[in-house]
Amino acid sequence: MRIAVPNKGRLHEPTMELLERAGLHVERTADRQLYAHTVDPEVTVLFARAADIPEYVRDGAADLGVTGLDQAHESGPVVEAVDDSSRAGARGGDGDRPALVDLVDLGYGRCRLVLAAPEEGDITDVDDVDGRTVATEFPNVTRSFFESRGLSPDIVEVTGATELTPHVEMADAIVDITSTGTTLQVNRLAVIAEVLESSVRLFAREDVLDDPKVTQIATAFESVVAAEGKRYLMMNAPTSRLEEVKDVIPGMGGPTVMDIAGEDGEDESGQVAVHAVVDERRVFEVITDLKAVGASDILVTEIERLVE
Repeated sequence: MRIAVPNKGRLHEPTMELLERAGLHVERTADRQLYAHTVDPEVTVLFARAADIPEYVRDGAADLGVTGLDQAHESGPVVEAVDDSSRAGARGGDGDRPALVDLVDLGYGRCRLVLAAPEEGDITDVDDVDGRTVATEFPNVTRSFFESRGLSPDIVEVTGATELTPHVEMADAIVDITSTGTTLQVNRLAVIAEVLESSVRLFAREDVLDDPKVTQIATAFESVVAAEGKRYLMMNAPTSRLEEVKDVIPGMGGPTVMDIAGEDGEDESGQVAVHAVVDERRVFEVITDLKAVGASDILVTEIERLVE
């Protein structure tokens, strides 16, 4: 099983961290390796440009790929897996362009592909672009966006400095990636419409969906994503105030409650051990509330993976 991952750029380090947390330690021996083995003898990692990864997967050089949804859509059709339990059921493609199956939203690399135009210009609506010129690094996604609205602008493909094109009269508007909007503001460009919301995903070819290793890898990645922003709380609490403790930490499906055994093996302490998973953002206030209802010996730990 071969997984193509970004070889550099802002997506490289988060992807390598994801692999590590998922239990697929990559055994790298040099900085510019084109491929590397993992601790799983059946899984190999290929390093490629993020924009090329969809082609690696479509053409069979890799079975799975980690890259942005924007890059995947630019390279061809993308479909969602309709049955997460079996990773099967997704079917798509358009003849010579097999579809990629979007298996897992990995949650990082979030950005938007937007239509933007000069702030003081005469383009204030998507329809205003009809018959005009639009510059972009994503011609296929851009063309599909306008065709779905019955519009026919002239699409000019550029390979960088897209924001400059309206100011040098190369284009009337642009379709470009933005994360915070700062670059657009600096270049006096206003967002007219959102073309695509993107994040990094795990993609697969349709013909490998039934492979147990695909399910294993997807589940491992999902468990890392599910653990993001969660903390594991353990504490002792008076049995008499257990319901109050439960009100403070409902947890995922309710907290786990266990008896505390004394030296003779019997529960004589009048307390129980309570374990729960809570949102990281709530930990500060939850600990205060737990102390107020009699909880003690509270321990907070990070969660590496969470299989739901």
